[in-house]
Amino acid sequence: MPRFEYQVIPAPKKGEKAKGAKSTAERFAHALTGVMNKMGAEGWEYLRADTLPCDERVGLTGSKTVFQHMLVFRREVADAVPDVSPVPAYLLTDPDPSEILAMDALPNHDIPPKADAD
Repeated sequence: MPRFEYQVIPAPKKGEKAKGAKSTAERFAHALTGVMNKMGAEGWEYLRADTLPCDERVGLTGSKTVFQHMLVFRREVADAVPDVSPVPAYLLTDPDPSEILAMDALPNHDIPPKADAD
């Protein structure tokens, strides 16, 4: 399943002067096109525009709610490849029975000897 990272930026508030752009709508479209092309060149895909409330301070103690216009972009994140150490060859093969017997013959010093029952 693909994973994404997101980038949220404020939408332009004013248009930009451009050759042939005479109306406010044309200048605003030019500014928005510039933002979209810049983000697209960095690999971001435009997802949506949102208008969200934001509390803003007014004076020393007051506040008011204003609405911010945001542009949401996303791009796919490459799945992180887990760091897997190679498995030693001796774990991939069946053990030799003589090695198992030799290991059983070794004294285990961690286990105390059993007390004789009288």
